[in-house]
Amino acid sequence: MTVHQDSPTPPAPHSSSGSATHPAFTQSRAPYADALAYAADRNSLFLSTPGHGGTTEGISAGQAEFFGEHTLSLDIPPLFDGIDLGVDTPKDEALRLAAEAWGARRTWFLTNGSSQGNRMAALAVGTLGSGVIAQRSAHSSFIDGIVLAGLNPGFVYPNVDEVNGIAHGVTPDALRRAIRNHPEPVTAVYLVTPSYFGAVADVESLAEVAHEAGAALIIDAAWGAHFGFHPDLPASPVTQGADIVIMSTHKLAGSLTQSALLHLGDTEFADRLEPALARAFMMTASTSENAHLMASIDLARRELMTSKEAITDSLGNIRHIRAQIEATDRYHLLSGEFLGHADVVDIDPFRLPIDITATGLDGHTVRKRLAEDFDIFPEMSTATTLVALIGIGKSPDIGRLIDALETMRLETADSATATSPAAGLPPLPTAGRLAMTPREAYFAGSELVTAAEAVGRVSVSSLAAYPPGIPNVLPGEEITADTVDFLQAVAASPSGHVRGAADPGLETYRVVRN
Repeated sequence: MTVHQDSPTPPAPHSSSGSATHPAFTQSRAPYADALAYAADRNSLFLSTPGHGGTTEGISAGQAEFFGEHTLSLDIPPLFDGIDLGVDTPKDEALRLAAEAWGARRTWFLTNGSSQGNRMAALAVGTLGSGVIAQRSAHSSFIDGIVLAGLNPGFVYPNVDEVNGIAHGVTPDALRRAIRNHPEPVTAVYLVTPSYFGAVADVESLAEVAHEAGAALIIDAAWGAHFGFHPDLPASPVTQGADIVIMSTHKLAGSLTQSALLHLGDTEFADRLEPALARAFMMTASTSENAHLMASIDLARRELMTSKEAITDSLGNIRHIRAQIEATDRYHLLSGEFLGHADVVDIDPFRLPIDITATGLDGHTVRKRLAEDFDIFPEMSTATTLVALIGIGKSPDIGRLIDALETMRLETADSATATSPAAGLPPLPTAGRLAMTPREAYFAGSELVTAAEAVGRVSVSSLAAYPPGIPNVLPGEEITADTVDFLQAVAASPSGHVRGAADPGLETYRVVRN
């Protein structure tokens, strides 16, 4: 560790009564981060992992030169006295503060991202039963969880804007039908809100539908960690009746990449789910959790709780940015149109789905050129839409993006190289029949066959085309001719990608051996 001549000031004592005693005082602290910094500043001799020992000596010199010596000194392993070892530790207090901040009964820090939270949730609800309804645009990590837990899934389809390649949410009526049509009792429901494009579903009503059916509600709110921290933002799903909520604090709340949270709601299922989630956490977490990531979550929570004025300023800034885009008369935000859909009740102002058809180019080409020619990196694209996101408190020069779009538009007009936004892409295919459970298919004997031979066979893999990111094939589903055509067309399109493919062109598929 770094040697300091002066004795560091120890962190303020933490109270076993948590944030209930002094909410303003405790929420203004970051107890885990404070304790980590205190430990890093001590003149300690580490004869343990990590091997760099928090120093610049030996082969650690390159690490220190690249990351900085202070970063190394903060890389303290788990089970450290004064940080997370014992009873009522600074880490325990940090977890209590996070639970209070988001309105949860209990919160877990995740260092394997929301993907860890999705797998945790699937394993935990497996203790309630095997019947689960999942939004078809579920993240692939929840499908992994279905395999791990041996769940028997049914699906509820989100509303999909076929023109713009945008998947929104689901309505309470659609969820009620999906639950009613599932062949076995449904004990859990998994839904996604907000969407990748910032559409917010009616969590309160969806929770009522799930609970009426005796099912726990899991909300993948990976993009909504900032919800509930300002009256002009959508409410946190944790406070709207959801039983389990997963959030990526790194997406818009400012923490480091791969840091996330799982919240247990204070609902009728809490007593049964809490021990199941604790076991699932042990199964999915690393035994060498990264201290930087956990401190980052602690700091992000503190800033969200103590920076209302800054969030207010940030909302004012995002309104200005949105107005700048609309003022171009050529590029407009699709967010306003979202509210016309029955499954959308609000939008996240910090996500900017921009219609870029005025450029005369498809969105994938635009995104590729922005990166290569203008050093601008938006979040994602569909055939007609570019999605940019603005982190809370950030004030990027959106004029630079608008100028780049105008440059491409003028070049396209001059060279007559306009492309149809959806050129060559067939309609989004309907999923094939679920012939066996995902777990059965995953562990079945398999073989690699050609695309033609794959039609009618049962997939071993999960295949999801981006955009729009909805899984087109899941383990256990039959592969259809329409799906093969669609996946191959996406793979051949500019910036098109199919996650889980056996080869880049989707010429072969891994299927259950006959």
